[in-house]
Amino acid sequence: MTQERNQAKRHRWARPGMKVTFKAELMPGKTSEERTFIVKEVLWNDRVTLYNLEGEHQENEFEPITKQ
Repeated sequence: MTQERNQAKRHRWARPGMKVTFKAELMPGKTSEERTFIVKEVLWNDRVTLYNLEGEHQENEFEPITKQ
């Protein structure tokens, strides 16, 4: 694996098992809890798949992730 790719892997925006919340404008009328899903897998292109929701999703679909 190249150094660039290795470094990119360390700085991924999401990790399996973490919770992500879709931006409200993408799911109007839904509460924050209804817009929150758990990351199933982070794909090679930095998109994610989620439990209980089909498809691939990218970082800009979600509310900003804050470190806790």
